[in-house]
Amino acid sequence: MENNPSHIAIILDGNRRFAKRLMLEPWKGHEYGRKKVEDIIRYASSLKIKQLTFYALSQENMKSRPRNELEYLFRLFKEVFSTMDRKEIKKKSIKFRFLGDLNLLPLELKKECLKLEKETKHNSKLIVNIAMAYGGRQEIILAIKKIIKNKIPENRVTEKIIEKYLYLSSKPDLIIRTGGEKRLSNFLPFQSTYSELIFIDKMWPEFTKEDLIHCIQEFQSRKRRFGK
Repeated sequence: MENNPSHIAIILDGNRRFAKRLMLEPWKGHEYGRKKVEDIIRYASSLKIKQLTFYALSQENMKSRPRNELEYLFRLFKEVFSTMDRKEIKKKSIKFRFLGDLNLLPLELKKECLKLEKETKHNSKLIVNIAMAYGGRQEIILAIKKIIKNKIPENRVTEKIIEKYLYLSSKPDLIIRTGGEKRLSNFLPFQSTYSELIFIDKMWPEFTKEDLIHCIQEFQSRKRRFGK
């Protein structure tokens, strides 16, 4: 596909509502969502997408969700990251990175995140960023604190300097949100200023390869002006 977005970010919304529709416990929807993430990573790799960013767990989620749901999620994430097919990851040269305050996660989950990062750090064909314990405003505050700590003079503080201290310096070309909501919910506020936005009514577990292609085609049909 020509004129593909280089970096696609996805807000994974609708897992709980999907599970309720099936008359399951709300958090069971995350199992379906997990399979969909794995499918989309494989498909994005075949489309030569260079970077994917998934909004998996926000700091707001961690404050508002029931404890039993969070514990279930933490166990699921740990299982996912520890059982990923390393041979396939190496063959497709996929690099994993985690965005967020990993210190807010259980220690064993944090270890699995760091282990996956370390094992894949030399891969380069597809970068997969997973935002966990993430908050966009918190990311900016942390960047400012690092700038102050490093005593960078005021006249040297530019967008490039701020980007250097963010979790993610890359800017998504396209942000997709499933689940019918039409907002970014504290997701990449600094990086998303000129991202194209597409909102989809389908719940995340219902999202298909065909939906991804449709989103890419919609992106290709738009004229990006960047303030011009």
